[in-house]
Amino acid sequence: MGGEPKRRYAKARQGKRRSHHALALPPVELCPRCHQTKLCHHVCPTCGTYGGEQIIEVKGKKKK
Repeated sequence: MGGEPKRRYAKARQGKRRSHHALALPPVELCPRCHQTKLCHHVCPTCGTYGGEQIIEVKGKKKK
């Protein structure tokens, strides 16, 4: 059998404990070539460049 708490925790105390549980937004920057947003230190998914060099070939968008 587990122990029971002697007193009820206040909602403010619960909120203070959970105040550090928020998710941080990922760091994004603009691609210098195509000016689309991309993750920092990642290849641009739009144009496929990283550090001014073409790393991957990006195919065109599919038409429906």
